[in-house]
Amino acid sequence: MTFEVTEHSLKTALEGIYDNREAAAIAAMVMEFVTGKSSMDRWLNKHELLSDAHLERLANYTNELVTGKPVQYVIGEAWFGGLCLAVTPDTLIPRPETEELVNWCANWASTHLKDKATISILEVGTGTGCISIALQQKLPLAKITALDISDAAIKVATNNATKYKAPISFKTLNFLDETCWPALGTFDIIISNPPYIAEIEKETMAKHVLDFEPHTALFVESNNPLIFYKALANFGNKHLNNGGALFVEINQALGLQTQDVFVQNNYTTMLKKDLFENDRMILATKTK
Repeated sequence: MTFEVTEHSLKTALEGIYDNREAAAIAAMVMEFVTGKSSMDRWLNKHELLSDAHLERLANYTNELVTGKPVQYVIGEAWFGGLCLAVTPDTLIPRPETEELVNWCANWASTHLKDKATISILEVGTGTGCISIALQQKLPLAKITALDISDAAIKVATNNATKYKAPISFKTLNFLDETCWPALGTFDIIISNPPYIAEIEKETMAKHVLDFEPHTALFVESNNPLIFYKALANFGNKHLNNGGALFVEINQALGLQTQDVFVQNNYTTMLKKDLFENDRMILATKTK
């Protein structure tokens, strides 16, 4: 089969699960991953035949993709802020909205902490390590510690950091266990994309998220959906340096409620929308 026919066949197979545009994007991503050829190269050589080995790999990937398994888990990688990161079913798939959080944090640090020789940063719930690694790229002198409850996620994050020579200290830790807090020290910045989807919201979620992404990184109990933000606010009261800041990604349906958690703990807050005009992130600065 030629490049053109193969990519069209893969796109057609995916159209029962995704809309035409997303099916085409996934087909293109898989084709480039398997063949090593860009979209332009494949177009210029559209009548070229794929090898049997390439066709076999594509058949295997197609069998996984038609079950709804996200393409990032199928090929084992995802892009985030220009970084190609390994992903597994033990980690969330990095998303563009989180890139906005990282950029906001890095820009704030460059302005408000520019006189500090070293900036200390704590990430809570690191997953693939995407936030910490991207921040290390933007703030090379920062000293970053990243936490996750999952040993498997910490292993993925450590490997990703090693790939990019990012000297991040990873720790397996249950952040909701306050007895662990004293050993963590203090920080200029605390950043987190914590679990924030209430269990009751599962009914409205896409199958490829619900069936494949790690639930411990996604969901919180419906009767206490802000549990992580309450913990982060309390932790920051003792572990955030004066003039420091908390950056958090949030549930778009709970923007004002989440903001109020920090206001009630004497932070000055800013609620920010993402590129899709959804309430998506909060900056909470510590009152001196």
